[in-house]
Amino acid sequence: MKKAVVVTLVLLSLAVAVFAAEVVKRGAPLSDAKPTPLATVLQSPNDYTKKPVLVEGVIESVCEMKGCWMEIAPEAGKPGMHVTFKDYGFFVPTDSKGMKARAEGVVELKTLSKKEADHLAGEGATIERNADGTARQVAFVASGVELTK
Repeated sequence: MKKAVVVTLVLLSLAVAVFAAEVVKRGAPLSDAKPTPLATVLQSPNDYTKKPVLVEGVIESVCEMKGCWMEIAPEAGKPGMHVTFKDYGFFVPTDSKGMKARAEGVVELKTLSKKEADHLAGEGATIERNADGTARQVAFVASGVELTK
């Protein structure tokens, strides 16, 4: 009986390990490019507006309505960037906050109107506003993403 319990526990722990390592893929497959540190992209976003770049980070927040955007940061609790998905072509799970993310795409620098900033804040986004309610945003349009727990 003890052997059966031990074998069952081992099998359960293996199943949990496999489930925990599951990768959620959305959009186009990622290239085999070497990831550029997200902190580097955030320091010089203008350098990444012309060509696709592969970044890695942790999901700090996600659209609670349908997963149509996420915010990723170099590490939990650090400032990051707003990520949308090319041509509104795919979404991420609404419960993906805290997951590790790999994303490939292009950086955009945007100035959000007060109305746009209010909308995103209402969906759970972290917005640093200007005195007039507008916001400058480093955004990322991803052609593909991979998420892991």
